[in-house]
Amino acid sequence: QVQLVEAGGGLVQPGGSLTLSCEASGRLFQVYNMGWYRQVPGKARELVGNMYTSNNEPNYADSVKGRFTISRDSAKNMMWLQMTSLKPEDTAVYYCNAVTYGGVQNWGQGTQVTVSS
Repeated sequence: QVQLVEAGGGLVQPGGSLTLSCEASGRLFQVYNMGWYRQVPGKARELVGNMYTSNNEPNYADSVKGRFTISRDSAKNMMWLQMTSLKPEDTAVYYCNAVTYGGVQNWGQGTQVTVSS
């Protein structure tokens, strides 16, 4: 089992920035992929970006490419999502995700990000 705890959500104006954090614990040696997803009511959860733990090279959804940055510190068991040039359409609940060998999806509780003036 892998436990994930997100933090850092909140209200931000359009064009602003926000950084989310994800603290991981548990059987982390089994994790081979980590990333961020987001979900708005009535829609499916969508990938924001993710990376294989073997190379830490993030892949991003086209909608956030150039604006969002994922980073990870394996020594601290932490992952971050830096969001800049935020738009109202970025409003969602953001989830930290870790995939373990065998394809088991592990999720955090989510943190709300609201982009509004």
